[in-house]
Amino acid sequence: MNIVSPDISFKRELGRLSGSSLNQCMQCGTCSAVCSLAPADRPFPRKEMIWSAWGMKEKLVGNVDIWLCHQCGDCSSYCPRDVKPADVIAAVRQKTYEHYMKPRFLTSMVSKPVLLPVAMAIPVVVIIVILSLAGTFKIPEGPVDYSAFFPHAWLNSTFSAITLLFYSVAGWGIGRFWKDMKRNTPAPEGEGGRIPVFRVLGEILSHSNFSGCGSQKDRRWAHMLVFFGFGLLILVTIYAIWASLTHNYPLPFLNPFKITGNVASLMIYVGLGIMIYHRIFDREVFGKSGYTDWLLLVSIALLTLSGTMVELARFGDWSMAYHLYFFHLVAVWYVIMYLPFTKLGHIFYRTTALLYARSINRK
Repeated sequence: MNIVSPDISFKRELGRLSGSSLNQCMQCGTCSAVCSLAPADRPFPRKEMIWSAWGMKEKLVGNVDIWLCHQCGDCSSYCPRDVKPADVIAAVRQKTYEHYMKPRFLTSMVSKPVLLPVAMAIPVVVIIVILSLAGTFKIPEGPVDYSAFFPHAWLNSTFSAITLLFYSVAGWGIGRFWKDMKRNTPAPEGEGGRIPVFRVLGEILSHSNFSGCGSQKDRRWAHMLVFFGFGLLILVTIYAIWASLTHNYPLPFLNPFKITGNVASLMIYVGLGIMIYHRIFDREVFGKSGYTDWLLLVSIALLTLSGTMVELARFGDWSMAYHLYFFHLVAVWYVIMYLPFTKLGHIFYRTTALLYARSINRK
């Protein structure tokens, strides 16, 4: 006998985040029938919709299938009751972050508008403390030299240590998530041995699962532009750290890595532009855009834009260069260090879910 233990507060929260009238779902199965990614055995999102209507939190937060969904919106487009299953899945994902990430206040801080000033104040205070300890918390004289304001040794060591700390905490939550997936979706007999890392890596790099989207065909390209642009910027940053350690920094404008960084920024601008356009002018298909959705897009945009402005300020020797640089450091903190606790954390959760799903041959 299965005992149903509804969590009404969880159900209400899903309804608030998704804007969906969960009780209107009549379990017709259209959402699962039109989804090109739903497995033949126990397809999603039909079962997730009934679990959401019942407030069955334990069935949802450790559910591998909500991460196999790529939010193309086909299920919402064809739903005869306009219940918007895609938005419900997105809401479940947000509650998943809150469930697994510790300390809990970090997740709350980056998901509630009222706490945004606190989330911004933390990096501001920490950066000021680091600069004060380094003895460089002042505007340097002469041509723009960011290393005179924030010495590379202090920047690389402190930011790397803080990032490692945050990601280590996130890793503990991911471990709990893996255990819950094994409990909620156990491997069939004879499956669940090898973890196909390279196969999943190929899926991620090719974005092949976006190809089946009927309602949002250009979403794949927008996502790829931002994904690869972001990845290229990380590689350029790693090279910049190496260049600073070998005293070959700053890079000249025509340095191949500098050019790569500028191309990557352009990719992000275009990708974000497509995403923002759809969220504003194509809401019926793209679904509800909540605070965390806009916060993610805006924070990435500010990070990229501030990086571009910092570069221009150095070459143009602008008087406000160091103020822009300080803002850029805050943006780096917000996007990179807070990453596991924001919607951008789906990088970790989706990858983990895909690894588990493919290891048990769920596809």
